[in-house]
Amino acid sequence: MANSDTRFNSISTDTQMAQRKSRNPTLWMSALLGAILTILVLPAVAILIGRSVSITNPDASFGGFTLQHFARFLTTPDVLTSTYNSIVFATLSTVVALLFGGVQAWLVERSNMRLKSLAYLTTIISLGTPYILYVGAWLFLLGRAGPVNDVYRLLTGSRGVMIDVYSMSGMVLIEGFLWSPLVFLLLSSTFRVANADLEEAARMSGANIFQTIWAVSVKMAMPAILALALFVFIRAIEAFEVPAMVGMPGGVDVLTTDVYKSIKETIPPDLGYASAYSVVLLLVVGVLLYFYGRLAKNAGKYSSITGKSFRPRPFDLGSYRWIAEALVLFNFVLLLLLPLLALLWLALQPFMRAVRLSAFPAMSLDHFRVVFASEYYRELAMNTIVVGVVAATAAIILTFFVGWLSARRKPGGVLLDQLATAPLVFPGIVMGVAFLMVFLSIPLPIYGTIWALAITYTVRYLPYGLRYSYAGILQIHKELEEAAGVAGAGPLTMLRRIMAPLLSPALVSGWLFIFLIATKELAVAALLSGPNSQVVAVGMYDLWVNGQGGELAAFGLVWAAVMTCLAFLFYALTKNKA
Repeated sequence: MANSDTRFNSISTDTQMAQRKSRNPTLWMSALLGAILTILVLPAVAILIGRSVSITNPDASFGGFTLQHFARFLTTPDVLTSTYNSIVFATLSTVVALLFGGVQAWLVERSNMRLKSLAYLTTIISLGTPYILYVGAWLFLLGRAGPVNDVYRLLTGSRGVMIDVYSMSGMVLIEGFLWSPLVFLLLSSTFRVANADLEEAARMSGANIFQTIWAVSVKMAMPAILALALFVFIRAIEAFEVPAMVGMPGGVDVLTTDVYKSIKETIPPDLGYASAYSVVLLLVVGVLLYFYGRLAKNAGKYSSITGKSFRPRPFDLGSYRWIAEALVLFNFVLLLLLPLLALLWLALQPFMRAVRLSAFPAMSLDHFRVVFASEYYRELAMNTIVVGVVAATAAIILTFFVGWLSARRKPGGVLLDQLATAPLVFPGIVMGVAFLMVFLSIPLPIYGTIWALAITYTVRYLPYGLRYSYAGILQIHKELEEAAGVAGAGPLTMLRRIMAPLLSPALVSGWLFIFLIATKELAVAALLSGPNSQVVAVGMYDLWVNGQGGELAAFGLVWAAVMTCLAFLFYALTKNKA
């Protein structure tokens, strides 16, 4: 009889536990988020792989199984050239970005030089400037009739050019310039917390300034520098703006432009070959990101902050301070002032022309008047704002919940973290191809609308939102959640009343960051935007291709001014949060 009662009580307890689990809001939250992320992320991967091993019928439907696309990829001689070009382009542009951004980061954070605010001004305005606009400015500056080659011919008497911008060297310089502000921002935080005691000990041992920087400052930051170098290399491998605007006109193809051409310049689009190309590029980036993760884990290997005795003191450059200030001023002129002046010149001229004294009387505000009066430009701006707002909001909301479940090790949190991080391996052009396949395969009329862009951008920037939310949640002690539970609050109430307000600085910073980079995205938009859903990046690219440099410059300056205000807000929030 006792055994029967015990068995009955055990069954009753198991039933009660099962009922409590079924009513557990956390489990339902994990399941719902898992379903949403699965729908958003996995179909793109599945269809991309499926297309790469399938025959593409004339109506763009799937055919039988084939490895012909991969065989064609491996046997096409142009692929080897594109791969070689991609590696050279990514490697050299990474070196340029590290030199310009890294040197400036150390000078600003570790030395007693002045003009530090100038370095931050250069970086913040660069954050708000669309890549297309920046590339267009440098194409004018370094072009055959541009001021750089004009000065070169004037000084040397030559009829040639100092640099052919539509070449590998031109691509490397422009891509390196694009990434140097981000390198400066990321390395600044590393050098900012470096312990000055070790540098001072080196100086007292007889080391000069350059020996101290190389043997102490750089060596301590080496894991972070290597991780950042690999990160920039990965982003250069998947870059699209510079290869499309500089490489394609100059006949320098890389992997991303090959993918773009197989979709846009082939009739009908070669979806199978583009998919195979994309899968290979996806694997390459995935392997590189694996090694980046390994390096990033060792970024704190040489930590030198040791308790309350730590005091970051500036490094006295002595008589070399003027050289440091000259370098920062050179960076400001090169990376910001010259491109802005070039854009202003183009915007004020009736057509694209060289900088000549005879051209000054022709200056006018006509292009600005056209921009402010044109419905087309208002539509571009509105589409971009809508897409950016929707993508940033959706990504932050999803990653807020995913970040909490993952950081607190709730059921399903690890899997959700992996699903939200998975889009990081997608180069922009590959994600564009993948979602192109998805939207062509589903029975909903989404392709060619701004909602196709909003959905794709949301998926693309999930990892960035997760970075902000996860890091913010780790800084909030669990005892606040436990106190809310004791007071009777459920998980949703606790997240709404406690976690969301405390996380608001991190969430707002993440929202602004995603919005800023989403409004500059070209690779995805170039494949998914339709006639009525063009965004600023695509509109600027079309203006450049059509030779409308004046309107591009005028519209770009207005847009960059608005985005720069948001970039200043983003910087202020992240600085206060730090």
